[in-house]
Amino acid sequence: MAPLDGLRVLDLTMWRPGPYATQLLAQLGADVIKVEPPGGEPMRMFRDHFDVLNRHKRSVVLDLKSDGGRASLMSLAEGAEVFVEGFSPGVAERLGVGHEALRKLNPRLVYCSISGYGAEGPLRDVPGHDINYRAYAAALPPDAVSPEADELPLADMSAATMAAFAITAAVLKARATGVGDRIDLGMADVLAHWVGTVPEATRRSGAGPVPGYGVYPTKDGRKITLGVVSEERLWAATCRALGIEEHAGVPFTERLGRIGELDGAVAAAVAKLTMAEAMERLSAAGAPVAPVLSRAEMIALDHFELRKIQEEGPVRTTVHPPLPGGTAPELDEHRGRGWRLTQ
Repeated sequence: MAPLDGLRVLDLTMWRPGPYATQLLAQLGADVIKVEPPGGEPMRMFRDHFDVLNRHKRSVVLDLKSDGGRASLMSLAEGAEVFVEGFSPGVAERLGVGHEALRKLNPRLVYCSISGYGAEGPLRDVPGHDINYRAYAAALPPDAVSPEADELPLADMSAATMAAFAITAAVLKARATGVGDRIDLGMADVLAHWVGTVPEATRRSGAGPVPGYGVYPTKDGRKITLGVVSEERLWAATCRALGIEEHAGVPFTERLGRIGELDGAVAAAVAKLTMAEAMERLSAAGAPVAPVLSRAEMIALDHFELRKIQEEGPVRTTVHPPLPGGTAPELDEHRGRGWRLTQ
């Protein structure tokens, strides 16, 4: 049995943030019914994206603009513990499936709304996507450029993960008290909170915050990362592996005053090696090193294969493990199965 066995979730979300949030719940055993509009979620056009975000879910098609579709949704909501929607603020209410309407029907329901800027505030009605939320939250660097198509959508994924966490916490409270809750989750809010925990940048030196912490090009056009912070042993190991032993004994406080000089020495030493050579030397010395991998290289990495990250998700438990594998549902595949449907 997975940790969330028995948790019933109605998922009215599309694209990435909401579906990834409910995918995390489904991977842990929640019974997620994906409610799709006639014709299906637009993301179905991109099956390589859709399938990995909708495994272990069930699918039904409901037209929420019709009386029958709304009646069917109400029937489903009556037996659910969680309701997740990703409409623009106010849309769910106009459709008759807002928090207040469903709360009257099911007081124990945890109702989660995921939107760009949240359901309240001056920006609530501003349209946007990942890059807009990052910009408002100061999560783009001053020298930011337009993202590539394969850039990680930070706002989407962070909001989805936060939503799954908040939903689980609210369900625990609802089960204990019999009273559900409304989760108003703004994607920009999550990034703004994250940025607020990091000290404000006062300079742009081109080097990392301390020597030996950053991204370093190698002789063959690849890159590695080093993660030395204050640890004397990690700094010494890095210096010895790179053949700059003369700097190995420099204490942390002194390193902070010589960032440009010492980080330059590290960069110059790495630049003389191929990525494979740098990885071999630094790994053997016990330095905190990692290669900058492509997506294909990451997928094939033995570490992630062993931990079954793509198959079972990022959460690993021992007693009640996540569900393995799984496929995304075909459109309307589960009509009439399980919960009541009156349409």
